[in-house]
Amino acid sequence: MLKEIKYIFIAFFIILIGFLPFYLTSSEKSNTKFHLVKLDITNLEPVVGKEGGTLKRTLSGDPKTLNPVMAQETSSTAVIGPLFNGLTKINEKTLLPEPDLAERWEVDKTGTVWKFYLRDAKWFDGKPVTADDVVFTYNQIYYNDSIPSSSRDVLTVEGKPFKVRKIDDKTVEFVLPKPFAVFLNAVGQPILPKHILEKAVKEGKFTSTWTVDTDPKEIVGTGPYRLVKYQQGQFVLYERNPYYWEKDQKGQQLPYILKIQSQIIKDPDVSLVKFLAGESDVYSVRPSDLPKLAENSKRGDFTVYNLGATPSTTFIVFNQNPNSPIPKYKLQWFQNEKFRQAISYAVDRVGIINMVYNGLAYPIYTAVTPAERRLFDENYYPKYPYDLKKAKDILLSIGFKEGKDGFLYDSQGHKLSFTLITNAGNKEREAIGNIIKEDLKKIGIEVNFQGLDFNNLVSKLMSTYDFEAVIIGLTGSMDPYFGQNVWLSSGHMHMWYPKQKKPATDWEAKVDKLFNKAAVELDPVKRDNLYKEAFKIIGEKQPMIFIAAPEEMVAVKNKLKNVFPTVWGWYKGEYVFTQ
Repeated sequence: MLKEIKYIFIAFFIILIGFLPFYLTSSEKSNTKFHLVKLDITNLEPVVGKEGGTLKRTLSGDPKTLNPVMAQETSSTAVIGPLFNGLTKINEKTLLPEPDLAERWEVDKTGTVWKFYLRDAKWFDGKPVTADDVVFTYNQIYYNDSIPSSSRDVLTVEGKPFKVRKIDDKTVEFVLPKPFAVFLNAVGQPILPKHILEKAVKEGKFTSTWTVDTDPKEIVGTGPYRLVKYQQGQFVLYERNPYYWEKDQKGQQLPYILKIQSQIIKDPDVSLVKFLAGESDVYSVRPSDLPKLAENSKRGDFTVYNLGATPSTTFIVFNQNPNSPIPKYKLQWFQNEKFRQAISYAVDRVGIINMVYNGLAYPIYTAVTPAERRLFDENYYPKYPYDLKKAKDILLSIGFKEGKDGFLYDSQGHKLSFTLITNAGNKEREAIGNIIKEDLKKIGIEVNFQGLDFNNLVSKLMSTYDFEAVIIGLTGSMDPYFGQNVWLSSGHMHMWYPKQKKPATDWEAKVDKLFNKAAVELDPVKRDNLYKEAFKIIGEKQPMIFIAAPEEMVAVKNKLKNVFPTVWGWYKGEYVFTQ
């Protein structure tokens, strides 16, 4: 899902890579004699810091693009995040929208006409941000049918776009088809410079603009940092945007940190070594890392925060796209909901959580995790407890037969075999894949499990559709609406069969209807009930076989101050400074 871009620390929250505020500072010892700190930011605010210093971090992979509109994976958004702003942004403490490029707004009595008043912001090249940039971004990019963008999935009401027009240089009017519950969240999408990009749009070249080969000086945004250098496979360098508008209580410019150095390290084990050696300041912790961190904890130069349940999910997706190159007989398997339910019963979620996540995760059966307190209900959604016998019985009931070799075969004599892929180097997903492979073999299913380079995997998933099954993950979002690019049948990230011209199944049509109805429902209880009904259907049909929602942990060097990590991003990240 497209998550609100959160500047410096987006790398630690997963969009399509396995992907993101809790009690007054306290700590408790685990059996490794190691402190995990739970942080409640409710009553915490940053202190006045000092300018200077460099933040050292690591990135898990190279970006596929430097164009924020074209980015669909965190390998890209992790690099692009610090460069752009929307009209609004989300406050990680309140989870409510607050001003960003717009310093204020007003709405009429109907709830359909909004006026945004822009602050005196500048682009990286010193030119002022104006209403023309906002109108250009929406009308010529987000609402441009020739530009494929996941953002458009969340910028419509019942399929209709907003009407966006300039009132004056600093005022923009949005007219909505009808009142829209999460409109202020929706307009957090990046605003782009008309004077830089209009020519590319008019010439039909926008989708190939700002590629990874672009000179960083040509990437023009408004964010707290600007890109200085990108060396493929090695590093990304940033420097503070001298025109950034935000200041602290004493008038010092933010962000406090002047530079960011990001090494590109695909192997998390190497990233851990770099962190412990002092070559990075922040590290996204895996459960398997805790013993190693415990061994080094005596130095006392870092703190590990357990942020609790995250909205991030890990799951299996079978390809149901009739336009894909997979064999038609396999397509028939994957399109059968009973086949998918059988596989779901064969997934040992509790075993995976204990073996792979060291118990630091939650079993899930639909796209709702304990982090989404409004929607989470253990007794409401269907469950598929581990039961290999039941899984095999379901497969036999839909026409598969056991061969002499112990494997199952369909009615046409095809062996029940498929290729399962995931991103190479992700130890958790590799372990999950091997566990699933062995369990499915017990019921007569042959799984060819492979690890692929992440960007290659994303291309197969989102572009060529040349895959059979994949273990992948998504970040959640603060409101289900922002997952429309996944859940609507027309969505660009409707992974099992994206960009449908009309719903392929009756149940997908029903989910579409529920999401569209929820988008304009202003009563929060009624909205939540509509979303719960939709996710119940998704749980029944199992288009994505959800496995686990891991707890989020992050290790931070103690030299960093004003550190307020949450599962939704870092609160007041621009205020982080080095001691």
